[in-house]
Amino acid sequence: MTFLWYIPNQVDPGHRGDDAVQGHNSIERLTELARLTENHGWSGALLGTGWGRPDTFTVATALGARTTTFQPLAAIRPGYWHPAHFASAASTLDQLTGGRLLVNIVSGQDNLAAYGDSEGDQPQRYARTKEFLQLVRRLWTEEDVTFAGEYFSVTGSTVATRPVVRDGRPHPRLYFGGASDAAQRVAATDADVQLFWGEPLDGVAARIARLRELENELGREHPPLEFGLRITTLVRDTTEEAWTDAEAKVAKMAETHGSRDKRWFKAVGQQRLLDLAERGEVLDDNLYTAPGKYGGGGAGTTWLVGSPDDVAKSLNKYRDLGITHFILSDTPYREEIIRIGDQLLPLLS
Repeated sequence: MTFLWYIPNQVDPGHRGDDAVQGHNSIERLTELARLTENHGWSGALLGTGWGRPDTFTVATALGARTTTFQPLAAIRPGYWHPAHFASAASTLDQLTGGRLLVNIVSGQDNLAAYGDSEGDQPQRYARTKEFLQLVRRLWTEEDVTFAGEYFSVTGSTVATRPVVRDGRPHPRLYFGGASDAAQRVAATDADVQLFWGEPLDGVAARIARLRELENELGREHPPLEFGLRITTLVRDTTEEAWTDAEAKVAKMAETHGSRDKRWFKAVGQQRLLDLAERGEVLDDNLYTAPGKYGGGGAGTTWLVGSPDDVAKSLNKYRDLGITHFILSDTPYREEIIRIGDQLLPLLS
């Protein structure tokens, strides 16, 4: 299993309730977080993307240079990057870090016009992503690549600096998210790891089954698709303490943000999470759905709450379904890297 943390490269401090410390986004602070992951059992961390954030790939490069085992999972967007430019940049970073780069391909909503991009409807968006993935893989593994697609093309292209190759690793691993049918069809044929947000066990099981069906139906040329879970984990010494703190956090969110109008959201995966609250405030053993009512989005929409043993049991149930990659987080980020790394991860090894 792979365990990653989350480092919020954000312009504004206080992301998801984090401490609003001075210099929260300085190289010193970000390096401290990355080095803490190395010292507390984590393989690395996800670095999010989006227009208006610090550039994710620049942050990944800086942190790779200041660490020794830290694996940056750099989120990137087709359209913001051209495939050949990205393949070259990623190969260079992978070589410089001794093969530590991981890549998360993101095709969700963003301020596209701000960086000169445009997209059509959802099927077109994921068709473009599919081309991006196919071309990047070829550029990483072949020479003199010529490709003429609907969205991208190259002629006689060879990436001079190659990714680090190890057994079972021909190039940086490609993580991917998305719950729509169009997204799942891309994942089934062209991603390495499909990431899920914190749905109940039955929802994750159904999605895994569907993706396996699509692998067979569409034909997959690569090793079998792997699966990951991106979720908030609120861990305390005891079950009672964890739920007290979780409910207090949600009460503060309700006071600050009020109730959310979930009709605003268009992403299929996000809507699936928000709809969970109608099934109950706590699902399975300890999946808390209330944060989504009051401003929690993405991985912060649902939380696994409890003692280290409680949360370990829940994560092991996801593992039994086939999840082998876990991206966990809670705020304040610095303190929780240490707490969750020291108390939870040893129970999952």
